[in-house]
Amino acid sequence: MTGTATTRTPAPLRTRWLVLAGIVLLSVNLRPAAVSVGPVLEEVRAALEMGGAAAGLLTSLPVLAFAGFGALAPGLAARVGVHRVTLLSLLAVVGGLLARAAAGSGPTFLLWSAVALAGMATANVLLPSLVKLHFPDRTGLLTSVYTTALALGLTAALTLTAPLESVVGWRPALATWAGLAAVAALPWVALATHDRRLDRRARAVSVRSVLRTRLGAAMALFFGLQSMQAYAVFGWFATLWRDAGSSAEAAGALVGLVAGVSIPLSALVPSLAARRESQVGIHLALMACYPVGYLGLVLGPTELAWVWAVFVGTGLCSFPLALTLVNLRSRTPEGTAALSGSTQAAGYLLAAAGPFAVGVVHDATGGWTVPVLLLLVLTLPQALVGIYCARPGAVEDQLADRTRGRRG
Repeated sequence: MTGTATTRTPAPLRTRWLVLAGIVLLSVNLRPAAVSVGPVLEEVRAALEMGGAAAGLLTSLPVLAFAGFGALAPGLAARVGVHRVTLLSLLAVVGGLLARAAAGSGPTFLLWSAVALAGMATANVLLPSLVKLHFPDRTGLLTSVYTTALALGLTAALTLTAPLESVVGWRPALATWAGLAAVAALPWVALATHDRRLDRRARAVSVRSVLRTRLGAAMALFFGLQSMQAYAVFGWFATLWRDAGSSAEAAGALVGLVAGVSIPLSALVPSLAARRESQVGIHLALMACYPVGYLGLVLGPTELAWVWAVFVGTGLCSFPLALTLVNLRSRTPEGTAALSGSTQAAGYLLAAAGPFAVGVVHDATGGWTVPVLLLLVLTLPQALVGIYCARPGAVEDQLADRTRGRRG
């Protein structure tokens, strides 16, 4: 399949099983640092006397970490070793989560949150290259595994933190996720020594050079547009349903349904995508769900609300497809790391505009019809650029073409 070939020999079976355990545990921990504080934000603000500006910065930190530290991850992996950097990233998550749970002031809480999120963002970018390095013959299956584990970690952090807070308080509730990250670090302690056999052949492919290719730019735009949809939906749709007359519990359940759809589809979409030369059909099938869900919300947000939630949630499964394309549109672990870094760094910067724009349009219009129609319009460029990304190709080929063009 174009873009999936690699000259690397798969790792020994025992190492692959250790890596598999490491990847699953790592994936479960790639969202709790970002989302666990949300359910207990009011308690944190009251205890630390955190103002609105500080709380706003706290909610923006994840996207800033993805954009900033994600761009640095490929270079760090090439210099230090991909397994060592993954281990250091998890240790940063553990230390940051523990320290912020013990923080005595708002600025300290923000500082240690940034440390934890930096580790999360770095590991998040390196995950596709770890799959390419150790499972070059099973990228679709492994992407299914880790995106499903990621969805489970996200759902667990969103649903369990508040009940934990009610029993033990917000500090132990937040510290709980540090314990989970510590367990995830254990396989990487053993795997860190594996970098000694890889250091000599590791060569960095820069994030900047990838962004200058057509495929790199298109992947960043596609990832940014799909993330923009997700940030807007998860940031505002509970309010949309409450404004339409649903109870707080019902609105929360509907948003949970939107997120829950991703669990089975995260297992299905990458496997289906990896079996095909072109992923255009899968991409368009997912995109077709957006108009149904959004138009349903415009015409009757509470009537058949669960149906519209399922359709919107299915559309949002462009996320596991985008992660799969990172592997399918690259040939080597170095190329995968750079494509992952450029895609996520530039994409998350773009995504930050989504919830902001929806909020501004809602305030200007006094309702939800125009904001939802805005999201619907934004699915058009996502569909078009996604068609290009879903066609066969490899970023290494475009990098080679650029190099030959400069020499010519």
